[in-house]
Amino acid sequence: MVAKPHAHPPGGFWARNLIGIGVILVLCYYAELVLVTMLVSVLVAFILAPVVEWLMLIPLPRGVAALVAVLVLLTLCVSTVYFSYNQATSFLNDLPKYTQTIREGISRVSSQAETLEALNPGADDKNVMKVQSTSTFSERVTRGFGSVSQIILAVSFVPFLVYFMLTWQQHVRSATVMLFPLENRHTAYVTLGLIGAMIRTFMVGNLLIGLFIGGVSTLIFAALQLPFFYFAGVLSGFLSLVPYMGVLLALAPPVFVGLGHIDSGDLFFIVLTVFGLHLIALNVLYPKFLGNRLQLNPLAVTMSLLVWAWLWGAVGLVLAIPITAATKIIFDHVESLQPFGAWLGE
Repeated sequence: MVAKPHAHPPGGFWARNLIGIGVILVLCYYAELVLVTMLVSVLVAFILAPVVEWLMLIPLPRGVAALVAVLVLLTLCVSTVYFSYNQATSFLNDLPKYTQTIREGISRVSSQAETLEALNPGADDKNVMKVQSTSTFSERVTRGFGSVSQIILAVSFVPFLVYFMLTWQQHVRSATVMLFPLENRHTAYVTLGLIGAMIRTFMVGNLLIGLFIGGVSTLIFAALQLPFFYFAGVLSGFLSLVPYMGVLLALAPPVFVGLGHIDSGDLFFIVLTVFGLHLIALNVLYPKFLGNRLQLNPLAVTMSLLVWAWLWGAVGLVLAIPITAATKIIFDHVESLQPFGAWLGE
C-alpha cells in the first residue's frame, strides 16, 4: 500500500512567509546604503529614458545618447548649485537673525512650560518619557546613510549606474526574463513592463507637480516680499510631494524665513497658500498625472510609509510608494501571491 503524501499545513505556509519577510527586512536594514543608491539610480534612469529615446531619433547611438542625457543632468545640477551660491551665502549670513527669532519664541514656550511644571510637579517623569520617545522617533525619521564620506561615495556612483542602466536597458530586461522558466517568461516580461511604466509615470508626474507648486509658490512669495522667496518657493513645492507629511514640511521654509520679516497677515496668507496648493495637488494634479497607475489603498500606503521610514528614515518616505506599488504589480502576476496584491489594492 502506497502512503499518501502529507499535505502542507496552513501554518507552515504562513511561517515560511513570515520568515521570508523577516529576512528581506533585515537585508534592507543593513544594506541601506547600497539599496537606496541603486533605487535612486533606477528612478533617475526612468526620468532620463524618454530623453535618451528622443536623442536616438536624431539619430545618435544609445551609448552616446545616454552619455549626453547624464551630462545634461549633471550640468543642470552643477549650474543650479553654482548660480545659487551667492543666494545661499546671503541666506547663511542672515541665518543668525532667523535663529535668534526662533530661539526667543522657544524661550517663551519654555518659560510657560516651567510655570506649568511648577503647578504640577508630579508630571515631570511623564514629560521626560514623552520627550525621549519623540526624540527617538525623530532620530529614526531623520536617519541618513551615516558619515558625509559615505554619502559622497554613494552619490558618486549614481551617474555611472544611471548611464549603464540606460545603455544596457534592453539587455538587462531580456536577461532578467530569461532567468525564469519558459512558461513564466511572458508573465515576467509583462510584469517588468508594468513596473517600468508605473515608475516612469510616478517620477515624471511628481516632477511636473513639484515644478508647478514650486513655481506658483515662488511667484506668491515674491509678491509678498518674502526673503529668499526663490529658495523657499522651490523647496516648499518639492517638500509638498512627501506623502502625508508634505504639507507640514512645505510650511517650514516660508515660515522660517518669514518670522520677524513679514507681518502676521502675510504669514497667514502664506500658510493658506501652501495648504491650498497641497489640496490642489492631491485632488486635481495627482489624479491627472498619476491616474490609476499606483492602485494602492490608503491603509497600504500608510503602513508602507511607516515601515520604510523605520527602515531608511526620510529616504524611506520618498521611496515607500514606488516600492510598494512595484510589489503589488509582482503580487498581481504571481498566482500564489494574488491575495496579497488584492489586499494592497483599491
